[in-house]
Amino acid sequence: MALHRDIFWVGRQWAVTGAGIQAVDQRLRGVLDIGIARLWDDDLVQSRRAKPGVNAADFDKALTVARERFPNTLVDMPASDPIVAQLKALGVIETPVVSPVVPAMKLRAEGRLARFLPQWRIRR
Repeated sequence: MALHRDIFWVGRQWAVTGAGIQAVDQRLRGVLDIGIARLWDDDLVQSRRAKPGVNAADFDKALTVARERFPNTLVDMPASDPIVAQLKALGVIETPVVSPVVPAMKLRAEGRLARFLPQWRIRR
């Protein structure tokens, strides 16, 4: 997978792009890349960091830059919306409100060749 067109930081082995953290070496085909939605998944980050051949200092710097660039929206959300609080006070809302954060889109093509994935087309 080629590097995303928006590049924010480039190290010796890792780059922070619009897609998250990507390996600069394109021969890996995106196997070690970490998407924006998974930057805060500590288990995934530690598993990528523990891979043989990974420059730990460069990976840590890329992780720091990426987490500053893409903050965790689940932690940084305000505790309650003032409009929702006012509607609850008026008795309009009785059921608990689901978080307004849209779940991240999951791509299930990691590690697979694109030519073997099912194709889709938009008909006009």
